[in-house]
Formats: sequence, structure tokens, C-alpha cells
Amino acid sequence: MSAVPVSPLPQSIPPVRRPAPAPAPAPERPGRLHVVRPPARSRTRAPFVVTCMAVLVASLVGTLLLNTAMAQGEYERAALQSRLARSAQVQEALVVELERKSSPEHIEQAARALGMVPSAGSGYLRLSDGVVLGDPVPARGPDG
Repeated sequence: MSAVPVSPLPQSIPPVRRPAPAPAPAPERPGRLHVVRPPARSRTRAPFVVTCMAVLVASLVGTLLLNTAMAQGEYERAALQSRLARSAQVQEALVVELERKSSPEHIEQAARALGMVPSAGSGYLRLSDGVVLGDPVPARGPDG
């Protein structure tokens, strides 16, 4: 092989500068070892769910009991209202009968049925001293 003569580089071209390499990071010193806590266990939601279900069941049972009590009260109210209406009818009938029996015509008929006769004169008895006031005349029966 033939040797090619190498010509020296001209002095007019400056040499290429390369940036200085970055200093290598200092090796880390190993730190002290310490115990790491285990990850916190998540709480179970079972007590919360059971509590919610218990509240729901209790409210449903309470509503059912309240509804039943109100229905029973309504039946009692209807029965009492019916009884009150019957009592009002009976009272009205008794008032009408009392007015009929207290009329003068009915009293006269009842007295005649018992054998009583009307009086011609009237007299009064004063109870404090037993004195008879007025002009009483004995009643005469139908036979004389």
C-alpha cells in the first residue's frame, strides 16, 4: 500500500472545542434503614350498611304500626258515630213522647182512667200551720 502523505492542518482553522463533561453526581450514601408501616386496612362498610338497613326496617315497621292504629281508630270512630246517631234518634223519640204525655188532654184522660173527677172549687193548704185557704168543695163523681 502506498502511503499518502498527510498534510498538516492549516493554522487558520481553530480547533473545535467540546463542552466539558458534566461532573458525575456524587454517589448517594445509603441512609439508615427504618421499618415501614403496613398499609392501613380500609374499614369494612358492613356496620354502616347494617345500621342503614335497621333504620329502614324500623321506619317501615313504625309506619305500618301507625297506619294500623289509625285504621283501628277510624273503625272505632265510625262505630261511635253510628251509636251517637242512634242515641240521638232515641232521645228525639223520647222527647216527642214526653211532650205528648204532658199535654193537658192526655193528663185529663189518664186521670179519668184512674177514677178522678174535676174539682169545682180550689183550696190551698198552708203547710207551716196546716190552715186551709180558699173555698174547697169536695168533688162529686159521675154517680152523684
